Amino acid sequence: MIRKASMSDIENIMKIIKKTIEEMSTYNNTQWDENYPRKEDFINDIRKENLFVLERKENLAGFACINKIEPAEYGGLNWTLNESTMIIHRMAVDLNYRRMGIGTELLKFAEEFALKNNIRYLKTDTYSINIKMNSLFKKCGYEFIGEINFLGKEKPFYCYEKILVKNK
Repeated sequence: MIRKASMSDIENIMKIIKKTIEEMSTYNNTQWDENYPRKEDFINDIRKENLFVLERKENLAGFACINKIEPAEYGGLNWTLNESTMIIHRMAVDLNYRRMGIGTELLKFAEEFALKNNIRYLKTDTYSINIKMNSLFKKCGYEFIGEINFLGKEKPFYCYEKILVKNK
């Protein structure tokens, strides 16, 4: 089940973040660290009703922030469409729930959520060395658009888009 996150989810979200940062560091991925994402980022996402959690047997298995806040760095890229879009941010899957389709389910939810809000265009990004997220985006039909420098990181972030089609 996917639902809007509540403040009671914060502790579990931060546990997933901590484990994800530890796992990322095993392959020198510094996309997330002690500076980002912070607890305050998720509290703000919840207050704005932009954070969604996916549960399996009453356990928080993953989450994603879906909103219309486009990073300024996206401005220099050659996106396919020039129209209203939703952006996927801060997505993670608990290590205990990996390879079970949770990430795919969260992206599918983002697509359905966008379409319900009359938006047919999604954008997202991930660190260039985040092999798992890059693979997931490609597997789910997202098209690579280009690279940006972001958050003061030494390597570029890869940006993706997906144009959605309403099911008839």
